[in-house]
Amino acid sequence: MELREYVRKIIQDVRERGEEALREYARRFDGYEGPLKVSEEEFHKARNEITLKEKRVVERIIQRVQDYHRRQLPRDILFLKNGSLYGLIFKPIRRIGIYVPGGRPLPSSLIMSAVPARLAGVKEIVLATPPKNGKVHPLVLYIAELLGIGDVYKLGGAHAIAAMAYGILLPKVDKIFGPGNKFVNEAKRQVYGDVGIDGLAGPSEIAVIADSSAPPEYVLADLLSQREHGDDSKAWLLTTSRELASFCRVEGVEVHLCTSLQECVKEVNEIAPEHLELMVENPATLLPLIENAGAVYLGPYTSVPSADYFLGVNHVLPTGGAARFSGVLTVLDFLKPMSVAEVSRQEFLDERELGLLMSQIEGMEFHKRSLEVRR
Repeated sequence: MELREYVRKIIQDVRERGEEALREYARRFDGYEGPLKVSEEEFHKARNEITLKEKRVVERIIQRVQDYHRRQLPRDILFLKNGSLYGLIFKPIRRIGIYVPGGRPLPSSLIMSAVPARLAGVKEIVLATPPKNGKVHPLVLYIAELLGIGDVYKLGGAHAIAAMAYGILLPKVDKIFGPGNKFVNEAKRQVYGDVGIDGLAGPSEIAVIADSSAPPEYVLADLLSQREHGDDSKAWLLTTSRELASFCRVEGVEVHLCTSLQECVKEVNEIAPEHLELMVENPATLLPLIENAGAVYLGPYTSVPSADYFLGVNHVLPTGGAARFSGVLTVLDFLKPMSVAEVSRQEFLDERELGLLMSQIEGMEFHKRSLEVRR
């Protein structure tokens, strides 16, 4: 059965049969038949299963992510003009859902979504993640507890997305965040409109622009680090160095030998990669020329894995060329800009003719009437 139709039927089934359908899919896909909501006892066990070193590492990473994202908080914009008040104010989304994949646990992905959400002022967070051997990964539960997320459900796949989107068993959310497999991605695509989504995450991507100054072993290790996400992951090297090109010609890496760094930049702007490393002698000189990339990392020590884990920058990025029109996840993704205006009587009367003429052009009789009655 085609993916789209297969996922559509799961979503429809969950909407029609509710919790019964969720339990059936949990048995079928995860081999799990217990309670779907994580209990307080499970949170307690998770704390005891984690080493002190792991706790300190997680706490330090959260601190670094908080420090970076706190600086993104916008200020409300309000100004007076001709006795009237205009502006833009920001309101947090009330309730979000976060999906954390379960096949290969990704605690870092939970941090990248939950931390900016909390900084934005999101009060309610629902977490869905498929269990492995009946359990949620203890680090995922520890992070959830640190960030005040008590609503954690042992649900994965398309049925988890449907549950969050339509409030089946768990609270209905307003926007869904987090990566997943092709079934999760397709489910997010199908529920979009009924809820918001952060984006459609495709296979991981890395592009490296490098010259002869780049250490070959650094470049190759970074390229292969993203290939590790799966066979469909993409890795491109764009270089002016024949020696480096030869060194990095391995399976899964697409090598482009260019005549200049400007040519490298031109090609990478066409690719619009998720991650872009600039491993050249003067990386800052290339940065203004980069138009399309989810994230740009400069210099030999700013590897993609360091950004994924501990730099504090967000690793939720556009893939599949989407960097041409979208960007990295930020605090702003958890906020809604709301327009505000209070017009004075005098400015209204002074400028009313603009609206009267436009309503006449557009044939909006009651728009025109609304303006005329205010004399």
